[in-house]
Amino acid sequence: MKPRSLILDIFGDYLGVLGPEVRAGDLVAMLSALGVEPATTRMTLSRLRQEGWFTTTRVGRETLYRLSDHMLDILDEGRGRIFADYQEDWDGWWTQMVFQLPESDRSVREQLKKRLSWLGFGPLTPSTWLSPRRHKHHVLDLRREFPTVQIDALESRTDDVGEDRSLTRRCWDLDGLNADYIDFIAGHRRLVARTSLLDDRSAFAVRTELVSTYRHFPFRDPSLPRDLRPKEWRGRDAHVLFLDIHDALGPRADAYVEGLVGGRLSVEASSA
Repeated sequence: MKPRSLILDIFGDYLGVLGPEVRAGDLVAMLSALGVEPATTRMTLSRLRQEGWFTTTRVGRETLYRLSDHMLDILDEGRGRIFADYQEDWDGWWTQMVFQLPESDRSVREQLKKRLSWLGFGPLTPSTWLSPRRHKHHVLDLRREFPTVQIDALESRTDDVGEDRSLTRRCWDLDGLNADYIDFIAGHRRLVARTSLLDDRSAFAVRTELVSTYRHFPFRDPSLPRDLRPKEWRGRDAHVLFLDIHDALGPRADAYVEGLVGGRLSVEASSA
């Protein structure tokens, strides 16, 4: 678990407790609970500020880090993808996105591919991506986000569920994804019975690891409707397990964060 990713996971999961800003010392303490050295956390925060993740202000001897509006939007979008349930029904329509840009623009190409994967599109060809949803509005947003790329959007259907299932296997590695879901379930199922035994700090650490592990799946899983899922698909089971454990750990993990932030504020108030 990389410190920069953990920082984003913490804000994403505890934004309601922390708000959009937090003292560097509190983040240092939280990442220490995850095994990250204080010097590494402070160095990472400094780099993220330079990259535009945060703005900073000084409060006494401490630095206050505030998330940028852009990062807040990313967190909102991320929570929507991670916690959204599977959509069961399907109207048979695909959104087809075709893009063109010079081969030399590799950085832009990679950024666009990451965005498409996050939005639930899969590559039929290197420049033609499909989504089994009516996501034309997402493609229009991508035009604004990537103004140097020629992007076209179409909606199509095959009227043949067999052909539709063939398209899903050409666009996504469903066997590999399903195997990883099985591993996730096997590795986390035991936590259901153990959540009540964890103290607040441990609950925070375990819950953060859970989110850090699970949040990679939405990049790979287009949330296929029931008609397009392979037999023995375990994606929905993994999602339900994730939500159950996340909810069970919530009160103790929130208490740890609230105690950390509130405790610091209480000390400062009594010293004033």
